[in-house]
Amino acid sequence: MTSVVFSGIEGFAGNPAFSEVAVIPAGSALVWIGGQNAVLEDRTIAGKGDPIEQAQVIGRRLDLALAGAGCGWEGVVRVHVYFVTGADPRALYSVFQPRLAGRKAPPLVVGLQVAGLAHPDFLLEVSVEAVRPAREPAA
Repeated sequence: MTSVVFSGIEGFAGNPAFSEVAVIPAGSALVWIGGQNAVLEDRTIAGKGDPIEQAQVIGRRLDLALAGAGCGWEGVVRVHVYFVTGADPRALYSVFQPRLAGRKAPPLVVGLQVAGLAHPDFLLEVSVEAVRPAREPAA
């Protein structure tokens, strides 16, 4: 099973929090998980006014979505984070960091500060792109 290759680029400073380039091997299934907000099963919004609580809910939603797609955080190639003005991106990242710990290389990361999201109570939206390794053929 071939895995995603994360590499630095000569002439780039490099960063322990994110990678610069990811090369996805042929035969892998690409998994895109759309922007997740802090919406609970009963369709209510959790953590109104609290971006950290919303990040925790979003993390759990992403856990479920990745598992449902047959992969996990180890397969995440890129993370897109949209956060409203005033939210501390470092504090938000700290919620997701344990899910990304232990990897050989961190994923690609896009962080965008925005004036607002689809609902005024949403303070954060996160989407991910992941790779599910090619499945070995049955013997």
